[in-house]
Amino acid sequence: MADRKVERYGVSGEPKILERTAFDAVKPPKRNKYALGCAVLASMTSILLGYDIGVMSGAAIYIKKDLKVSDVQIEILVGILNLYCLVGSAAAGKTSDVIGRRYTIVFAASIFFVGALLMGFATNYSFLMVGRFVAGIGVGYALMIAPVYTAEVSPASSRGFLTSFPEVFINAGILLGYVSNYGFSKMSLHLSWRFMLGIGAVPSVFLALGVLAMPESPRWLVMQGRLGDARRVLDKTSDSKEEAQLRLIDIKEAAGIPQECNDDIVSVPKRSKDDAVWKELILHPTPAVRHVLITAVGIHFFQQASGIDAVVLYSPRIFEKAGITDPDQQLLATVAVGFTKTCFILVATFLLDKIGRRPLLLSSVGGMIVSLFLLSTALMVIDHSDHKVTWAVAMAIAGVLAYVAFFSIGMGPITWVYSSEVFPLRLRAQGCSMAVAVNRLTSGTISMTFISLYEAISIGGAFLLFAGIACVAWVFFYTLLPETQGRNLEEIDLLFGTYFKWRSTLKKLKSKEANEKMNKEEVELKNSAPQN
Repeated sequence: MADRKVERYGVSGEPKILERTAFDAVKPPKRNKYALGCAVLASMTSILLGYDIGVMSGAAIYIKKDLKVSDVQIEILVGILNLYCLVGSAAAGKTSDVIGRRYTIVFAASIFFVGALLMGFATNYSFLMVGRFVAGIGVGYALMIAPVYTAEVSPASSRGFLTSFPEVFINAGILLGYVSNYGFSKMSLHLSWRFMLGIGAVPSVFLALGVLAMPESPRWLVMQGRLGDARRVLDKTSDSKEEAQLRLIDIKEAAGIPQECNDDIVSVPKRSKDDAVWKELILHPTPAVRHVLITAVGIHFFQQASGIDAVVLYSPRIFEKAGITDPDQQLLATVAVGFTKTCFILVATFLLDKIGRRPLLLSSVGGMIVSLFLLSTALMVIDHSDHKVTWAVAMAIAGVLAYVAFFSIGMGPITWVYSSEVFPLRLRAQGCSMAVAVNRLTSGTISMTFISLYEAISIGGAFLLFAGIACVAWVFFYTLLPETQGRNLEEIDLLFGTYFKWRSTLKKLKSKEANEKMNKEEVELKNSAPQN
């Protein structure tokens, strides 16, 4: 097969040409089941965050009554976990580089186990906050490491499908939390919320044990000089032997290992210490790295700033404002929200690698904008009416369900897929850690201020504000985010560094690939022609 040359951005930011005397990728007939199993196990750690989000929406009702706390204390209790996540996500990058991606996932599940037990046995508000702190650290670890591991173990052909799994399991966890709310709501006031929170310790045990059956990330293995182990993992997780060798070539190049080094154990060049990585990422980034950082941090910021956690965490209050006054009906309505989110995220997983990231993301955000405007309008009508307006109640419920559906089909999963695949290998752990930190900081700010916000500008005004932020997000995504579908992880930086001109770069790349394909076909035709 014809040799391929791939342009990359070096440390200096200048494009360089790398020889790739390997194989052309073979289009797989079906998904790699081993990679699928690894992705499922790793992504199940995201259930921990989802369950906590879902269960707190209902548990907060009973905590307020039992512990006799104020609305301000409730919104702090609900949202503070997102800020505590910052500790875990900040530490996860370094931890995963030292002990590996797999054991970092086990560590995350163990921390959350302790936190869930502390919350379940809490006797007062302060004790409960301690449990939230511990659980938050575990969630921060899980949020950062699950998409990174999944992206590094996945073949390019199904990376979008597999890397969307963390968001799938976040939604599954939210649904389980909502169901737990409804199930335990029949218990006494003293026990109901404690069982809701404490039962979250159970899945973390099974997750920690299940993860031990996974292989380590091939990219981390190469960074440790364990080429033999990495080769075996790549053989299992790739769609073909040829693709496994191509992926190994990519990873070795990114790690600074000469291509002629093929021993099972090799010495890895000391590329950069952790502080040098942060300098390259923040203080002295190349144009490509700066563009990657802006897009990754931006997509995480807008995912949360558009109000998803306000809807998910405070859905009982939203339904109460919409005219549903019975607590059981409020909890059942929140179960419908969780069910809708879970169904549409499953649809999204099968579309990511077929339609692409950009079309799904832009369609998703467009639908969110319309849904938020509908929800805002309905709630304003209800607020200004002295009697029940049935059509407005129906429109408010439809607006909530449509909003979470549109979020789940694009904005939800693509945020994690995109940010985990755009960073170069040497910066991936720290870069993803930064993006997750922004995600949790924004989420915490929204969830800790939503009650105060809607009391200040009305609940309809709050969702109108979220609609405006979603409009800004749509423009940001349209102008700055290149399509990454089907690109090798170490080749994606070709599309970055030109900011608003990335489309011309993509056009040149496609033209080059078309010329290579044409040349290859001409060579094959010439070789197959009968010789005189």
